[in-house]
Order: sequence, then structure tokens, then C-alpha cells
Amino acid sequence: MATFLVLTLLTLWSFSSPVQAEIFTSIGQMTDLIFAERELVQSLKEYIEAEELKLEAVKSWADKLDLLTRASTSDPEGFLAHPVNAYKLMKRLNTEWSELESLVLQDPSDGFISNMSVHRQYFPDEEDEKGAAKALLRLQDTYKLDSESFSKGKLPGQRQHSGVRYNAELTVDDCFDMGKLAYNENDYYHSVLWMQQALRQMDSGEDAKTLKADILDYLSYSVYQMGDLPRAIELTRRLVAIDPSHQRAGTNLRYFERLLSKELRDLGRSQQEPADERPIQLDTYERPKDYLPEREVYEALCRGEGVKMTPKRLSRLFCRYQDGNRNPRLLLKPMKEEDEWDSPHIVRFLEALSDEEIEKIKELAKPNLARATVRDPNTGVLTVAHYRVSKSAWLEGEDDPVIARVNQRIEDVTGLSVNTAELLQVANYGVGGQYEPHYDFSRKDEPDAFKSLGTGNRVATFLNYMSDVEAGGATVFPDFGAAIWPRKGTAVFWYNLFKSGEGDYRTRHAACPVLVGSKWVSNKWIHERGQEFRRPCGLTEVD
Repeated sequence: MATFLVLTLLTLWSFSSPVQAEIFTSIGQMTDLIFAERELVQSLKEYIEAEELKLEAVKSWADKLDLLTRASTSDPEGFLAHPVNAYKLMKRLNTEWSELESLVLQDPSDGFISNMSVHRQYFPDEEDEKGAAKALLRLQDTYKLDSESFSKGKLPGQRQHSGVRYNAELTVDDCFDMGKLAYNENDYYHSVLWMQQALRQMDSGEDAKTLKADILDYLSYSVYQMGDLPRAIELTRRLVAIDPSHQRAGTNLRYFERLLSKELRDLGRSQQEPADERPIQLDTYERPKDYLPEREVYEALCRGEGVKMTPKRLSRLFCRYQDGNRNPRLLLKPMKEEDEWDSPHIVRFLEALSDEEIEKIKELAKPNLARATVRDPNTGVLTVAHYRVSKSAWLEGEDDPVIARVNQRIEDVTGLSVNTAELLQVANYGVGGQYEPHYDFSRKDEPDAFKSLGTGNRVATFLNYMSDVEAGGATVFPDFGAAIWPRKGTAVFWYNLFKSGEGDYRTRHAACPVLVGSKWVSNKWIHERGQEFRRPCGLTEVD
């Protein structure tokens, strides 16, 4: 029975096709999986209870017949001399054993398997698991989290929810899988960090399905790839000591030793330095450079290590009541406005969205959330990208009065027409959700980016924060060092173009990875057409 259940589950796992892809890119959609898993647990408990009832009935039969057969086999002829015993033997073998056979063949797993097949189509797939693992690696890099703290669930900024702190720890097997994923991507830097953590936890006595030989195998080769031959040799010797017949260990050891000997000869030394016995940490090996030139600045801003304004610059920041140039809708209740940065000028509007509006927007967006895309600079076609990890939906004013009201409010406080603006884009960031440094406007080398819209370039960005974020998730500007942190119900606004129509390249910005929490935002990108009399052209290029 157990074998049949396992095989059936494996079959469901292998052949069902998920209808939802990239679930890991949206925390909002992942919450549905929590409730699905709870329902499956209940279904599993019901299956177990049915199996236990069946086994109790079978055990009762077995106990009763065990006593009977002991008596009957001690004196078969004497036992059958009693006609009732002879009759009951015929009855048992003809009827009752058949009933027992039917009982044993009953399959209480049908309900559970049926429930599994219903939910399985919504389950994450292998790409989701990989995406979530890569998100953890991204968080580790951005926020400089050592593997041990990460493994123990110790994350900065984590708060209690309703009096409960949700800690989560990674096992040896989890750490090994993280390291193996990195290894398979030729990411030996992270492979070393997580294989080392798996080994540390195993050496401390934690039980695991993973073999120590497998950890040492991956770790030693990854360390070699990072250029640390002495440590690679020491780890490989440990591997040979526990598994002398290991397929690769002996060959690797001889190869590493030859390489080290050659290095020593080239350096004119006869003896190698002993291997570094200190545990491998984040700074033991240099993290490889990647495609993003401002990576270090960007990540430092995400950690809150941005530029600190001088008292003189701070004195130029003000707060005010914004009435939209005496707009009738804002006269009785003007919008509270705060300066976030002086140049380029970035402002934050307070109480830009009410809690009720936020919930309504999320309710409308959630069924339509799809992987967020970026515009290909060469073709102008929207496509997914690894540097943007979130899901988004587009809402029209006709979808609900709340959307129409939000659009009108944006027009009132900015003084810009939203008639040519893009639809309201609602985004929810998933595990480690981010959007790496980018421009909102199209550059001269991508003139067709917004050609199909026929509304010109993106002149301004209006960004609503629809949730607080416990840790991470800032909007940062690497060029001048600003970091703007999400505050639920507020919105930030800046111009992407100078009055001349030239792009303000200082506005290159990013959405930092969400470390703890769920981040919801809504964007309104306002275009040039329709602003001719609302924001007249300037006379100089950077006016």
C-alpha cells in the first residue's frame, strides 16, 4: 500500500503540468500555496486515520485467528471432532478470509491522491525552486549575510507578527542543495560558502541524508576553482580518509598536489605553506565581478550605507501642503509633501493611498499578476529578465472607481496629464524580489522603446508604496546615493527628463531585494504628450 502511494505521488509529480509559472516571483501569489498545503496536510491526516482504522481491523483478525490456530494445530483431529469447529473452518476459509482479503485491498489513499491531483497543477516547479534558491544567494550578497546566520534564520530587521517570530532554519541537506545548485551554475564562490556550512553543521552532529563524502567532494573542487590549492588538498585528503575508494578523490588529490608542486617550483620554494585552518567566511574569497558596473554602490545603498546629506543640503529640504496650484479637489484637503532629495528633486507624498484603496488595488491585481517584464532596447518588445524579479498587473480606470480616483489624484498633485500615461502597474515582489539599476525613460540608443504607444518618452515616475517592508526593498539611486525606504500609503515622484526633453541620467535607480516581508507598489509612468502647456520646454539642455 505504502509503495503504491509513493508511486502514485511520483507519477503525479512527474506528469502534471503546472499552469502557474515563476510563482517565486510574487509573495502575494505564494500565500495561496500556504492554504493549499494546509488542506493537503488535513487530507493526509485523514488518509493516515483511515489506514490506521484498516490496520486495527486487520490486526484484530490476526490476533483472533492466532489464538484459534494455536489451539487447532495442537490437536487437529480433536479440534475438528467438534462439528461447530468443522463448520466454522469451512466458513472462515470460504467467506471470512475473502472478506479479509477485500479489506486489505481497500485503498484509503484515493481521497488524498485526488486532492493532490487537484492542487498539483498550482504547485511550483523546478524553476521555482531554483529561482528561490538563487534569491537566497542574492540576499546573501546584497546584505552581506554569512551562511551560518542565514542557515539559523537570523535575518536583520525581522519582527514579530502578532506576537510570533517566524524563524526558519536550513538543514545540512538544505545547505548541500544550495551549494549544489551554485556548483551546477559554475558559481563556485557560493558553492564554497554553502558546502562549508553543510559540513560545519554535519561536523556539529546534525543528522542528514547527505553523505559527508559528497559534501567534501563538491567543496574541495569548488575551493580549487577559487584558487586555494592548499585547502583543496587538505579537504580532498579528508575525503580519501573516509572513502578510500571514491571515484574522483584519488585522481583529484594527485592532480592538486602536482599543481601545487609546480607552483612552488615556479616560486623557487621547496615547501608549501600549511592550509588555512580558519573557517571559510564571506570575505575568504573575492566575489567574482559581474555585468553590473555599479554593483558595489548599489548593494551598499540597499544596506543603508548611502550618502549622508550635509547640514547645508538638509537645510534645503522642506515639507509643505500641496494643493496642486489651487486645484479644487485639493483645496479642502491638500496633500502632505516632503522633499526626499534636492537634486534631482524627489518628493514624497504622504497619505497618497488609504488602506481601503490599497486593499482594493491588490484585490483587483492579484488574479492578473504575471512575471514582470522589461522592454528590449533593440526591439521594443517586452520580455522577462533575471534582474527583475516580481509579478505585475496593469489596471485601467474603467476597472474600478478606485483606480479612476487614484489616477485623478496623481494628475492633481503632479499637475501633469495622465491621459497619455501608461496604465497603473501593480507589482508584488517575491523571494528576494528586486529590479536592478535601470532607467525608466528610453535612451537615444533605443528610440523605438515607446514608439508603439505614440505618447513620447516617460517624462516622470509616480511610485506608490502599498506596504511596509520589514527589511530591504528600498528604492535607491546609485548615481547620487539616495535611498528611499517604503512607507505604506506614501508615494514618491521624480522627473526622468529635463524640460528640454533630454534624459536625466542621474535618475537611474533600482528596487533593492526584499530581505524580510512582502513589497507591494503601484507605478504610474507619465509620458510627454499632453504636457506641452503643463511643463513647457526649457531653453537649455539640462534645464
